[in-house]
Amino acid sequence: MTEPHSILVRGGLIVDPASGLEVRGDVAIAGESIIAVGCAPDGFVPDLAIDATNCLVIPGLVDLCARLGEPGGEAAGLLDSELAAAAAGGVTRVVCPPDTDPVLDEPSLVEMLRWRARRIKRSRVYPLGALTVGLAGERLAEMASLVKASCIGLSQADAPVADTLLLSRAMQYASTFGYKVWLRPLDAHLGRGVAASGAYAQRLGLAGVPVIAETIAMHTIIELVRANACAVHLSKVSSAAGVELLRQAKAEGLPITADVSLHNLLLTDLDIGWFDARMRLDPPLRQQADRDALVAGLADGTIDAVCSDHTPVGTDAKILPFAEADPGATGLELLLPAVLEFGHRAGLSLAATLACATNRAAAAAGLAPAGLRVGAPAEVVVVEPEARWKPERAALRSRIKNTPLADVELRGRVRLTIIDGRVVHDAGKARITST
Repeated sequence: MTEPHSILVRGGLIVDPASGLEVRGDVAIAGESIIAVGCAPDGFVPDLAIDATNCLVIPGLVDLCARLGEPGGEAAGLLDSELAAAAAGGVTRVVCPPDTDPVLDEPSLVEMLRWRARRIKRSRVYPLGALTVGLAGERLAEMASLVKASCIGLSQADAPVADTLLLSRAMQYASTFGYKVWLRPLDAHLGRGVAASGAYAQRLGLAGVPVIAETIAMHTIIELVRANACAVHLSKVSSAAGVELLRQAKAEGLPITADVSLHNLLLTDLDIGWFDARMRLDPPLRQQADRDALVAGLADGTIDAVCSDHTPVGTDAKILPFAEADPGATGLELLLPAVLEFGHRAGLSLAATLACATNRAAAAAGLAPAGLRVGAPAEVVVVEPEARWKPERAALRSRIKNTPLADVELRGRVRLTIIDGRVVHDAGKARITST
């Protein structure tokens, strides 16, 4: 990791989704800010010059769901490795759900996580505070104290709130003070299976999670949004019916945003194969029609963003029978290839493709726009768009390397990540010269 005073990224195809800019040229960085886009200022002599020929130069990605380990103690090493993985994936801003161990339901734990992340000096971490104490859904957490401790919203992570009265009171309070509530639409009773309900799960004898486990919860959340005027973000929508409900809610003007996991965007239930526990995910992989609806919903803006749903699960928890294996997969380093594949399938421009992991994702999280413009924070990523690679164990920086995409050839690899004028990831293939 370098600490230069100034950097010049030369000759790349600059793609800024926020402005729609797509032009070949230079990006000049001085200190922690971008000072020029297109042409370097006259007389600018950088400490580092980076040759980005045949590469894309894009804003840093914003990941709306990545688990980073415990707030403190021995897991500090895990936090280091996962933020290194984020930098390797071009992710410069990470939203961390509250289901850490211990749960982020106290300001001191939030502050500890932020402090450790700042010491590591890689990707920026934005915690979500727990909506209820211990995520148990029995008593509201001290929301105001958590927001004061730098939480950008309140969340139950993947834990549904079964008590509708408690959820309504939480949304009333959040609406009063302008807090955003992040909810996974999942019915507490219908969502207890291990695979998506359907012919394939039935054939394998796996307990199913029906689509109504998502849509019943969405109906409830939407009604509570109407009643309480609370801004809500729906995490990891997974079904065609869910996309349609979201589309209707947005057409009504309700303050709802949403994301989809990269796994649900790329895979279907058939990829489970013969009980491949790497495909044990939450939400479960659904049918082709659901995946097609998710792609279409993300392309037309019904779904705001795609997230990695980075959930490190060790080998011991994945070599169990499918139904007993822990759900989850590493994903921080796979977000960019997933987004590029989505754009290819949807026939979108590069700017429209990257928007769902840059400025649209930032807007959904209430963060400043991610973009390449003069005066903006220097979050710049150099990408080799035609690089082909497989995320085998040796290829990933994350300490936990289990992924359902391990044997899939992906397109697009990050070569360099810059945050605040510092090179936080260098894959060794970008040509860098010191002046």
